Amino acid sequence: MSGAAADPTPVTIYDVAREAGVHPSTVSRTFSRPGRVSSQTAARVHEVAERLGYRQDVPFRLPGRSRSHVICLVVSDITNPYYLGIIRGAERVAAAADYSLVVTDGRESSTHERQVLSRNLPGSDGIIITSSRLSDKELRGLAREVPLVVVNRRVPGLPCVHPDNARGIRRSVEHLASLGHTSIGYVAGPAASWADGARWRAVREACHELLLTDVRVGPVAPTMAGGRAAAQEIVRRGLTAVQTYNDMVGIGVLRGLRELGVDVPGEVSVVGFDNTLPAELVTPGLTTVAQPVTVLGETAARAVIAQATGEATGRELTQVVPVRLVERGSTGPVRS
Repeated sequence: MSGAAADPTPVTIYDVAREAGVHPSTVSRTFSRPGRVSSQTAARVHEVAERLGYRQDVPFRLPGRSRSHVICLVVSDITNPYYLGIIRGAERVAAAADYSLVVTDGRESSTHERQVLSRNLPGSDGIIITSSRLSDKELRGLAREVPLVVVNRRVPGLPCVHPDNARGIRRSVEHLASLGHTSIGYVAGPAASWADGARWRAVREACHELLLTDVRVGPVAPTMAGGRAAAQEIVRRGLTAVQTYNDMVGIGVLRGLRELGVDVPGEVSVVGFDNTLPAELVTPGLTTVAQPVTVLGETAARAVIAQATGEATGRELTQVVPVRLVERGSTGPVRS
């Protein structure tokens, strides 16, 4: 007797929206707020949903309660220690306001991020999205459906909280220039990352103003494995100093250079971005741009709760948090 067939991949609101020719937020409203969708559109969405086999998971709500008191926080990679501070800050503010915080992992994938949002949007009073891989258009569509705050990215028209990338990179490049480096490499992160684009532009602008040469390496995965893979290219190009997309890439570069027999900082200086705990624990310690990640989480949580309770609109906040350069042993004078 043959075994039972495996369950097919669940149909999402994005599948229904594509087939019905409407925006995903329209599909969500059809089921969660039917009064806000025309009868013709609702009929078409229901017909397509039935045909595709879409099943909505309706969240349990206590009688008489219009809100779930749940905030959903979506991170792009839950294994990255950068997000620990954001989660802690957001949870602290949520708990003080009598909200629960649900943390989900986007897995550095726009497809998976959409699936995560599809599952959590109906039961959430607000969404915080960090380092989103979705398009600006998709994020604006979500903001029409539920209170939304974007972290570590700027989307015009939406409340956003992000570090001062330009100032942090400028301090890093000035530091490397003061050590005698005349060519600065940038080990790039994901192509879909807004922060990566902002940091690369900042490297180019700082190098231009300081009469230095900029060199782009990558993109690589925003992980230690990604940084390790970039080490050989750094050596091939003869770079003496690199700024990396984040700390995890920076630590990977340190490991890759060590395996190639390259001395850090004697032959190559390395700077990260984030100031996560591993940056202090590796040898040599990683010079990095520190950002107050707990403040990012706290600020985002206050903003989304203010929207959920009607105390603020979705367009009242765009905040840039300050950063600082933390010098450790991974940077040093260029060899003559």
